[in-house]
Amino acid sequence: MSYTQDSLPLQADIVLEGGGVRGIGHVGALCVAEEKGYSWVNIAGTSAGAFVASLLAANYSGQELYSIMKNEVDFNRFAQEQGMDGFLPVEMYHLLTLGGIHRGNYIEEFLREKLSARGIQKFKHLVIRPHEPKDSNFRYRLTVIASDISSGCMLRLPQDILKYDLDPDELDVARAVRMSASIPFFFIPVLQKHHDGRNCLIVDGGLLSNFPVSLFDVKSIPQHPTFGLRLVDNLPTPNCPWPVNPTDNILQIGHALLNTMMSAHDRLYMDDHTFVRTIAIPVEGITATQFNLSAAEADRLYQNGRKAAEEFFATWDFEAYKAVYRQNQPPGGRRERLHKQMKHVAQQAKEDSRKAS
Repeated sequence: MSYTQDSLPLQADIVLEGGGVRGIGHVGALCVAEEKGYSWVNIAGTSAGAFVASLLAANYSGQELYSIMKNEVDFNRFAQEQGMDGFLPVEMYHLLTLGGIHRGNYIEEFLREKLSARGIQKFKHLVIRPHEPKDSNFRYRLTVIASDISSGCMLRLPQDILKYDLDPDELDVARAVRMSASIPFFFIPVLQKHHDGRNCLIVDGGLLSNFPVSLFDVKSIPQHPTFGLRLVDNLPTPNCPWPVNPTDNILQIGHALLNTMMSAHDRLYMDDHTFVRTIAIPVEGITATQFNLSAAEADRLYQNGRKAAEEFFATWDFEAYKAVYRQNQPPGGRRERLHKQMKHVAQQAKEDSRKAS
């Protein structure tokens, strides 16, 4: 099929933030974007965002993802192991000896089945630019973000699996997502031997980079935009404050630690060049590990994603974005604006002083 300049298909890169069960909100936004005519070139995700991103990279549509998340995913299985692994003493043993309560097998097995149905098993099945080196952000359609807490560094998977003497093309996609979704203490970290012989623990990517929206940025003017899908808490009000985490015992402290870690990124300041291309999806107090999510809550997250995307695309203009932020100039961040404001105030004070004298 040939296209005229005016009828070219809309293409974009997409980065999905982590956020546990709240990732259903991503699906609502993806559905709207696809209804607007967008298709995805490079896709990245962290934790729950990686779960959705991997299915998106396997050519599941937004509507198919919604059906999967609504009708097929058993969120309770994320926090409820089968057999002996489901008993509290065994879970405590896992926590003390393996660093996490749950094995996370359900996530990996469910995802592997869905990917296999579309002919995807390893990252070599997601190569879109074979001429790119294996450590490039643009060789593979999918990039998954994880954290190596032994080395203290963020991992791009499959690219950074080279550090562990493994071939990125041969990395199992479902395994990479399992690494990215390893919420500390909740899921057992993935053990990976580094090329220097050390045993490294791989955990949730959100620990170090929950929203790497700049991952696919290029130095030149981009041919298509990168959108970010971000899960955010509403600002607190007297009638609706942020939830308070009880911390009266060790279990509550652990749960509070998880909730704080998973939501802290949501409240961070974003520079304009990031914010302007971000679809912010309200989560309305739903926590990342709320695996007993009701059907009504799941639908509310989905609808919030749809509404956020509709509002975003109502004013989005790629040409205007390029003119302001990508004319071969580094984007003006918060520091640059504050420094410029400081100089302006200082100059004004000098002029006022001169006039007064």
